[in-house]
Amino acid sequence: QVQLVESGGGLVQAGGSLRLSCAASGRTFTRYAMGWFRQAPGKEGEFVAAITRNGGSTYYTNSVKGRFTISRDNFKTMAYLQMNSLKPEDTAVYYCAARDSTWYSRFEADFSSWGQGTQVTVSS
Repeated sequence: QVQLVESGGGLVQAGGSLRLSCAASGRTFTRYAMGWFRQAPGKEGEFVAAITRNGGSTYYTNSVKGRFTISRDNFKTMAYLQMNSLKPEDTAVYYCAARDSTWYSRFEADFSSWGQGTQVTVSS
């Protein structure tokens, strides 16, 4: 499995922006569709965004459409989540995940590798 490490989380005011990064190890990064999930206190994990192996297609949950952008750089073996116009309800631990597939998924069970998570806190 690919090893994933997230970074870039922090505290930001509502309306601000953050860019999360996910560093992947190994030479097989292009085998994996990538996804971002988040988990708020007391709630189950929630799908946020996903991207195909080559970055050609993306998919977002409705609550972040128009505000978040998922991307990847296969040369750097990195995945990113650019988060703009942040809202307090975006506060959560954000996880990147990898799926050995050409296509993305919004289901946690379809992803085999997970990072440790990075905290995003949006204040009002």
